[in-house]
Amino acid sequence: MNWWDYIIHWDQMAFLQIHVGWQNDFFDTVMPVLRNKYTWVPLYALLLFFAVKHYGKIALYWVLAYILLFALTDFTAASLLKPLIGRIRPCNHELIQPFIRQLVVCGSGFSFPSAHASNHVGMSVFIIFTLARYYKWMVLPSALWALLVVIAQVYVGVHYPLDILGGMVIGTTYGLLMSMGFNKFFPDRITKIRLQEH
Repeated sequence: MNWWDYIIHWDQMAFLQIHVGWQNDFFDTVMPVLRNKYTWVPLYALLLFFAVKHYGKIALYWVLAYILLFALTDFTAASLLKPLIGRIRPCNHELIQPFIRQLVVCGSGFSFPSAHASNHVGMSVFIIFTLARYYKWMVLPSALWALLVVIAQVYVGVHYPLDILGGMVIGTTYGLLMSMGFNKFFPDRITKIRLQEH
Protein backbone atom coordinates (compact mmCIF):
# COMPACT_ATOMS: atom_id res chain seq x y z
CA MET A 1 0.00 0.00 0.00
CA ASN A 2 1.55 3.32 -1.06
CA TRP A 3 1.17 6.54 0.90
CA TRP A 4 -1.82 7.78 -1.13
CA ASP A 5 -3.69 4.48 -0.72
CA TYR A 6 -2.98 4.70 3.00
CA ILE A 7 -4.47 8.22 3.18
CA ILE A 8 -7.58 7.14 1.27
CA HIS A 9 -7.95 4.07 3.50
CA TRP A 10 -7.62 6.23 6.63
CA ASP A 11 -10.15 8.68 5.20
CA GLN A 12 -12.67 5.94 4.52
CA MET A 13 -12.20 4.40 7.96
CA ALA A 14 -12.61 7.82 9.62
CA PHE A 15 -15.78 8.38 7.58
CA LEU A 16 -17.27 5.05 8.71
CA GLN A 17 -16.36 5.80 12.32
CA ILE A 18 -18.29 9.08 12.21
CA HIS A 19 -21.17 7.97 9.99
CA VAL A 20 -21.73 4.57 11.60
CA GLY A 21 -19.77 4.61 14.86
CA TRP A 22 -21.34 7.83 16.13
CA GLN A 23 -24.87 6.72 15.25
CA ASN A 24 -27.58 7.74 17.70
CA ASP A 25 -31.16 9.01 17.44
CA PHE A 26 -30.27 12.54 18.53
CA PHE A 27 -27.59 13.01 15.86
CA ASP A 28 -29.84 11.37 13.26
CA THR A 29 -32.40 14.09 13.95
CA VAL A 30 -30.10 17.08 14.43
CA MET A 31 -27.33 16.62 11.86
CA PRO A 32 -29.56 16.84 8.74
CA VAL A 33 -31.02 20.05 10.18
CA LEU A 34 -27.58 21.57 10.81
CA ARG A 35 -26.55 21.18 7.16
CA ASN A 36 -29.80 22.64 5.83
CA LYS A 37 -29.20 26.17 4.51
CA TYR A 38 -32.62 27.38 5.67
CA THR A 39 -31.78 26.52 9.28
CA TRP A 40 -29.37 29.44 9.39
CA VAL A 41 -31.60 32.20 7.98
CA PRO A 42 -32.08 33.72 11.48
CA LEU A 43 -28.29 33.79 11.88
CA TYR A 44 -27.87 35.70 8.62
CA ALA A 45 -30.50 38.19 9.79
CA LEU A 46 -28.62 38.61 13.08
CA LEU A 47 -25.35 39.18 11.24
CA LEU A 48 -27.03 41.83 9.09
CA PHE A 49 -28.24 43.55 12.27
CA PHE A 50 -24.73 43.68 13.76
CA ALA A 51 -23.18 44.73 10.45
CA VAL A 52 -25.56 47.71 10.30
CA LYS A 53 -25.04 48.43 14.00
CA HIS A 54 -21.27 48.58 13.65
CA TYR A 55 -20.62 49.76 10.09
CA GLY A 56 -23.61 52.04 9.74
CA LYS A 57 -24.02 53.44 6.22
CA ILE A 58 -21.33 51.22 4.75
CA ALA A 59 -22.77 47.96 6.07
CA LEU A 60 -23.80 47.29 2.49
CA TYR A 61 -20.12 46.80 1.61
CA TRP A 62 -19.74 44.23 4.38
CA VAL A 63 -22.78 42.37 3.04
CA LEU A 64 -21.42 42.52 -0.52
CA ALA A 65 -18.03 41.21 0.66
CA TYR A 66 -19.82 38.41 2.50
CA ILE A 67 -21.79 37.46 -0.62
CA LEU A 68 -18.71 37.69 -2.84
CA LEU A 69 -16.82 35.44 -0.43
CA PHE A 70 -19.60 32.86 -0.59
CA ALA A 71 -19.58 33.01 -4.39
CA LEU A 72 -15.79 32.54 -4.55
CA THR A 73 -15.67 29.61 -2.14
CA ASP A 74 -18.64 27.90 -3.78
CA PHE A 75 -17.34 28.39 -7.32
CA THR A 76 -13.86 27.17 -6.42
CA ALA A 77 -15.08 24.06 -4.62
CA ALA A 78 -18.15 23.09 -6.65
CA SER A 79 -17.44 24.33 -10.17
CA LEU A 80 -13.63 24.17 -10.44
CA LEU A 81 -12.20 21.48 -8.19
CA LYS A 82 -15.00 18.92 -7.87
CA PRO A 83 -15.25 18.19 -11.63
CA LEU A 84 -11.46 18.30 -11.95
CA ILE A 85 -10.82 15.80 -9.16
CA GLY A 86 -13.96 13.72 -9.65
CA ARG A 87 -14.04 11.89 -6.33
CA ILE A 88 -17.21 9.81 -5.85
CA ARG A 89 -19.29 10.61 -2.78
CA PRO A 90 -19.14 7.97 -0.04
CA CYS A 91 -22.89 7.42 -0.32
CA ASN A 92 -22.37 6.51 -4.01
CA HIS A 93 -19.18 4.46 -3.55
CA GLU A 94 -19.89 0.81 -4.40
CA LEU A 95 -17.81 -0.57 -1.51
CA ILE A 96 -19.05 1.89 1.12
CA GLN A 97 -22.68 2.20 0.01
CA PRO A 98 -23.80 -0.94 1.92
CA PHE A 99 -22.86 0.80 5.18
CA ILE A 100 -24.63 4.07 4.34
CA ARG A 101 -27.65 5.12 6.36
CA GLN A 102 -29.89 7.28 4.18
CA LEU A 103 -30.31 10.39 6.32
CA VAL A 104 -30.36 12.82 3.37
CA VAL A 105 -30.47 12.59 -0.41
CA CYS A 106 -27.00 11.62 -1.58
CA GLY A 107 -26.95 13.53 -4.86
CA SER A 108 -24.98 12.74 -7.98
CA GLY A 109 -22.29 15.38 -7.60
CA PHE A 110 -18.67 14.77 -6.70
CA SER A 111 -17.24 14.78 -3.20
CA PHE A 112 -13.89 16.61 -2.99
CA PRO A 113 -13.74 19.29 -1.76
CA SER A 114 -16.84 19.94 0.29
CA ALA A 115 -18.55 23.13 -0.86
CA HIS A 116 -20.44 23.27 2.45
CA ALA A 117 -17.11 23.29 4.28
CA SER A 118 -15.49 25.88 2.03
CA ASN A 119 -18.55 28.15 2.21
CA HIS A 120 -19.21 27.98 5.93
CA VAL A 121 -15.61 28.04 7.08
CA GLY A 122 -14.93 30.96 4.74
CA MET A 123 -17.90 32.90 6.12
CA SER A 124 -16.94 32.02 9.69
CA VAL A 125 -13.37 33.27 9.20
CA PHE A 126 -14.67 36.47 7.62
CA ILE A 127 -17.03 37.07 10.55
CA ILE A 128 -14.28 36.40 13.10
CA PHE A 129 -11.80 38.81 11.49
CA THR A 130 -14.29 41.60 10.78
CA LEU A 131 -17.32 41.81 13.09
CA ALA A 132 -15.87 39.68 15.88
CA ARG A 133 -12.97 42.13 16.23
CA TYR A 134 -15.53 44.43 17.81
CA TYR A 135 -17.91 41.83 19.28
CA LYS A 136 -15.53 39.32 20.88
CA TRP A 137 -18.34 36.99 21.94
CA MET A 138 -18.92 36.17 18.25
CA VAL A 139 -15.65 34.26 17.86
CA LEU A 140 -16.67 31.00 19.54
CA PRO A 141 -20.22 30.81 18.08
CA SER A 142 -18.87 31.55 14.59
CA ALA A 143 -16.25 28.81 14.82
CA LEU A 144 -18.71 26.38 16.40
CA TRP A 145 -21.28 27.09 13.67
CA ALA A 146 -18.83 26.15 10.91
CA LEU A 147 -17.58 23.12 12.83
CA LEU A 148 -21.08 21.72 13.36
CA VAL A 149 -21.98 22.16 9.70
CA VAL A 150 -18.88 20.39 8.42
CA ILE A 151 -19.17 17.50 10.90
CA ALA A 152 -22.80 17.11 9.85
CA GLN A 153 -21.65 16.63 6.24
CA VAL A 154 -19.68 13.55 7.24
CA TYR A 155 -22.27 12.24 9.67
CA VAL A 156 -25.10 12.26 7.11
CA GLY A 157 -22.90 10.35 4.66
CA VAL A 158 -22.26 12.79 1.81
CA HIS A 159 -18.59 13.66 2.46
CA TYR A 160 -15.36 12.11 3.68
CA PRO A 161 -13.27 13.88 6.35
CA LEU A 162 -10.65 14.67 3.70
CA ASP A 163 -13.32 16.43 1.65
CA ILE A 164 -14.05 18.57 4.68
CA LEU A 165 -10.37 19.34 5.24
CA GLY A 166 -9.99 20.43 1.61
CA GLY A 167 -13.03 22.67 1.88
CA MET A 168 -11.76 24.15 5.13
CA VAL A 169 -8.44 25.07 3.51
CA ILE A 170 -10.26 26.84 0.67
CA GLY A 171 -12.64 28.60 3.04
CA THR A 172 -9.90 29.70 5.42
CA THR A 173 -7.77 31.04 2.57
CA TYR A 174 -10.56 33.05 0.97
CA GLY A 175 -11.95 34.14 4.35
CA LEU A 176 -8.60 35.52 5.47
CA LEU A 177 -7.94 37.28 2.16
CA MET A 178 -11.41 38.83 2.05
CA SER A 179 -11.30 39.99 5.68
CA MET A 180 -7.80 41.42 5.25
CA GLY A 181 -8.90 43.32 2.16
CA PHE A 182 -12.07 44.57 3.82
CA ASN A 183 -10.31 45.68 7.01
CA LYS A 184 -7.59 47.43 5.03
CA PHE A 185 -9.97 49.27 2.74
CA PHE A 186 -12.63 50.43 5.20
CA PRO A 187 -11.28 51.34 8.70
CA ASP A 188 -10.43 54.97 7.85
CA ARG A 189 -13.78 55.47 6.18
CA ILE A 190 -15.59 54.01 9.19
CA THR A 191 -13.77 56.41 11.49
CA LYS A 192 -14.60 59.40 9.27
CA ILE A 193 -18.27 58.47 9.05
CA ARG A 194 -18.53 58.10 12.81
CA LEU A 195 -16.84 61.47 13.38
CA GLN A 196 -19.22 63.12 10.89
CA GLU A 197 -22.26 61.55 12.59
CA HIS A 198 -21.15 62.89 15.99
